[in-house]
Amino acid sequence: MKIAVGCDHGGFSLKQVIIEHLKNKNIQFKDFGTFDTSSVDYPDYGLAVAEAVASGEYDKGILICGTGIGISIAANKVPGIRAAHCTDTFSANAAGEHNNANIIALGERITGPGLAIDIVDAYLNSKFQGGRHEGRINKISEIEKKYNK
Repeated sequence: MKIAVGCDHGGFSLKQVIIEHLKNKNIQFKDFGTFDTSSVDYPDYGLAVAEAVASGEYDKGILICGTGIGISIAANKVPGIRAAHCTDTFSANAAGEHNNANIIALGERITGPGLAIDIVDAYLNSKFQGGRHEGRINKISEIEKKYNK
């Protein structure tokens, strides 16, 4: 599994914790930045990770900003991306199992490092269940096609 990771300045510290966790679990990843706490714009990093995942170069993505909201909105503008803002392990697991989310977004200002690691693990260990969920994902794809001409 290859993971694309990115953040803005508001998510830099939490990204460092998550990267260390990925290293400790021997999970292959690429850090798309930002690389310090200087002010930057979250759409730039949401886009970079989303494009890397949408292209198939990376299997999943993890994005972090202050709340996780803005960066997930930006990522979801890329066709084929289903970025889920997660604040708990149940949602992270459901994002993978039911929504086939290919990116999760976290907020450094609202989620502590211990919980963030648990959320990442729940998401990365989840498997899309298909079945009744497949039809719903297909409907999302149809909406995307309708508006991205």
